[in-house]
Parts: sequence; C-alpha cells; structure tokens
Amino acid sequence: MFQRIRWARNGGEPYCPECGCLRVYSFATRPLWKCSACRFQFSVTSKTIFSNRKRPIRDYLLAIAIFCNGAKGHSALQLSRDLDCQYRTAFVLAHKLREAMASTLDDGTELKGEVEVDGLYAGGHRKPANEVANRVDRRTAEEQTGKRQVVVIIRERNGRALPFVVSKESDAIPTIRQKVADGTILYADESRQWDTLHASYDTRRINHSEAYSKDGASTNWAESYFSRLRRAEIGTHHRISGAYIGAYANEMAWRENHRRVANGTQWTMIAGAALMHPISSKWAGYWQRGA
Repeated sequence: MFQRIRWARNGGEPYCPECGCLRVYSFATRPLWKCSACRFQFSVTSKTIFSNRKRPIRDYLLAIAIFCNGAKGHSALQLSRDLDCQYRTAFVLAHKLREAMASTLDDGTELKGEVEVDGLYAGGHRKPANEVANRVDRRTAEEQTGKRQVVVIIRERNGRALPFVVSKESDAIPTIRQKVADGTILYADESRQWDTLHASYDTRRINHSEAYSKDGASTNWAESYFSRLRRAEIGTHHRISGAYIGAYANEMAWRENHRRVANGTQWTMIAGAALMHPISSKWAGYWQRGA
C-alpha cells in the first residue's frame, strides 16, 4: 500500500529517492532496495517523515486510519493504547501526521471571493487565588503571563480555511494581505485590530454585541472552525501547550476543509502527504534532544 501511494507516478514501482534513478533492485532477505546508479539503499519510508521508523509498517497504516477517524482529533494517550506502544511514541507519531497534514493546507493560491477573518485567544491562563482578598484583576496588563497567543483564521465561505498563530490580532494584518486576493469581500468582527483592513479590502463588520449575523455580515464560518478547535482541546486533548497550538490549529483546519470527504479518501490523503513529506526537522529524534 505504501509503495502504491509513494511511487504512484511510477505505477507503484520504486525508484531511488536520492537521485531519482529508475534502475533499482531488491534484497531477498530484507524489504530494501538499492540504486544501481548511486548505490543508495532505501526502504519504502526512507527520506519521508516516517524515516528511521522502529515499528512495523502495519502499525503506521493502522495509526493513520485511527487518527483520521477522530472528528475532533485523537489524543496521543488513546493512540498509544490503540497501538500498544509507549505514550512518547504515539505523541511524536501524531505530531508527524499533523505536520504532514499542515503541509497541504497552503498550496500557494490566494483566498478570494467572500472571506472571513477572526481570532481566538488561547493560553496564558492564570489560576485565581483561593481567597477573595488575594484575587487580582487578571485582565490588566501587569497580571498577564506573557504566554497568551492568538489563532487567526482566514476562511473562505464554502471554501478552505488557513490558520496561523500570532501574538496579537494586529500582527496578522501582513499575512492576511499576503494570503487574501485583491477585490475580496472581507468579513470581520468589531475588534479595532481589523480597522486597517478597510484600506485594502471591501471589509464588512459585524458587532457581536448587537447580533451574530446582520445584513449578510457575519463570521460564522470562522466561528465554526474555532468551535472544532475548542472542542478538540476540551473534549479530546484537555490541554494544548502554547508551543504546539499551531500544530493543532493546522490539524483542525485540515479536518474542517475535508469534513465532507470519505474516511477512506482521508486516509489516502494523509498517507500520501506523510510519504511525500521530507524528514521532519522538529520531530525526528525529538526525545533524544536535551531541550
């Protein structure tokens, strides 16, 4: 199965991932091939995000099937029980799949038509003190932890969603101008951070203190994405670290974009993305690092 997906352009027949030579021969004792040109030995997962794998390839087939079946994600702890492996193995494997899924979100084309923009603040929670006399106003700047981030979503109506993480909503303006085509009708809420978008787009605003949708202006498509992200955090993962919020945001955007796609097709798409993705610079040898 992995052969058919990875080397689909060559009819499922392997070729060298190092130099691209079609003349390779297999080993009788191991599931390996060797290139006739550069003498490079490789397996079906060499030079992919699954490179240097330790578990049987059947486990990876099963892991992708289990992972794509979770409508609101799949926790690493549950995945470790399903695969009968350590939590650390499942944690890295799930993040490798998220990285592969994220690589397919931005294909370089601009979003156009009717696009909604919104931000969701995450992280930086400060637990209130037990006694009322010791409690402080956690909304003030001096009481902030500095860990609060914003997941900004740009989403076409009846189209794809593209998230990214910034420190505050105004930091997302350059990226929005880069990813959204000129002439697009942009919808945003009443936040002052979006005021500068009026200079670049036909921007229509909705004040949520008055209504959720009025005169065609709303951010309901963006809020639908945030609903999936919040439910994944609360119901599946329970806690998402600030260092990885971007990975989970990308995963939920992929799931939202392909929510009408059959599970079997989703499995093929994730497997194909993983086998086309190069070795991860972040997750390869993750547990061997000192940091």
